[in-house]
Amino acid sequence: MRDALIVSPLRTPIGKFGGALAALTADQLAATMIRTLVGRLGLPAETLDEVIVAQSYASSEAPCMGRYAALLADLPLEVPGYTLDRRCGSGLQALADAAMQVQSGHADAVLVVGVESMSNIEYYSTDMRWGARAGSVRLHDRLERGRERSQPQERFGYISGMPETAENLARDYAISREDADRFAVRSHQNAAAAWRDGRFAEEVVPIDVPGKRGARTTVSMDEGIREDASLDSLGGLRVLLPDGVCTAGNSSQQNDAAAVCLVVSPDYAARHGLKPLAKLVDWAAAGCDPARMGIGPVPAVARLLQRTGLGLGDMDLIEVNEAFAAQALAVLREWRLEEDDPRVNVNGSGISLGHPIGATGVRIMTTLLHEMQRRGARYGLETMCIGGGQGMAALFERV
Repeated sequence: MRDALIVSPLRTPIGKFGGALAALTADQLAATMIRTLVGRLGLPAETLDEVIVAQSYASSEAPCMGRYAALLADLPLEVPGYTLDRRCGSGLQALADAAMQVQSGHADAVLVVGVESMSNIEYYSTDMRWGARAGSVRLHDRLERGRERSQPQERFGYISGMPETAENLARDYAISREDADRFAVRSHQNAAAAWRDGRFAEEVVPIDVPGKRGARTTVSMDEGIREDASLDSLGGLRVLLPDGVCTAGNSSQQNDAAAVCLVVSPDYAARHGLKPLAKLVDWAAAGCDPARMGIGPVPAVARLLQRTGLGLGDMDLIEVNEAFAAQALAVLREWRLEEDDPRVNVNGSGISLGHPIGATGVRIMTTLLHEMQRRGARYGLETMCIGGGQGMAALFERV
């Protein structure tokens, strides 16, 4: 089986909800990153076999984002594209799909994008197709509805949203409010230090955003990092649920962003003079209780390590997406790792950088692979919890 090599992982800055990138729709973000990657590599676009886009909140304004964004980016008509959704794990699943195509010989070059513009997720109605005979009609917030409807209520009962699942884990693993806040402070400190030290310089592509009367603004840094975060400042925030530990300060943000990479065969890389950063060794997905979705990385990693014959001790860097501090801490406790393990989330994650759902899997991979290059690390592990009760994990090896 051929290696699946990862080339030129890049990302936009991550915008806050309603923030600096809100004027750009998901298709515009995705197309911008496609143009950027193809332009930087100087690739003949007709040699691309496929475009795979991960997006969790699709819209009929830009249906089948894989095809739509490829066309918007002026790729040749002959280059096909498709979109997939595994919620928070969508970006990582897009990478896995691309790798399997390359490993099997079905493709030589697959362009992968993860994108989400949470600021532009719409309201919708299920009452209006045939008209309303009388009375009011409902508009659903697709963003909130997607969290409430992440599992069949007939089987699992009502779950108010993802914070409830994190609170379940906080109780299961005796995670306190101070534990969660302390973990969040570390995330912000790590992300702020990464920007100060220039560690994001190679991976972040500045984005031009249109403004009023033809003005344009260049966004070049992540918006959500709180450099001054402390136990005192986070401790003053209200909990999201009564008697809980989760707050807006120790939970992931809602964000806008896109990330991109090229997954290629060794022959294609050599033919076009490309310099891969890593290869995708293997990946795994697993299901878990939707009411405790945040523990999903544990069974996914167990499957992955069983297949590869490696252990957590072999990992030079580990990424645990921070949907909630309580959720990430539960995973680390199950793995018997300290909350400040020096291999874990060394440049921050969902709490500090943000969690643009469909983009996050590719964003984490981008940050991880660049950090592996800086450190000369051999193995990097990426893990994701997934709404609805799933987990994903992927193992990368530097080349």
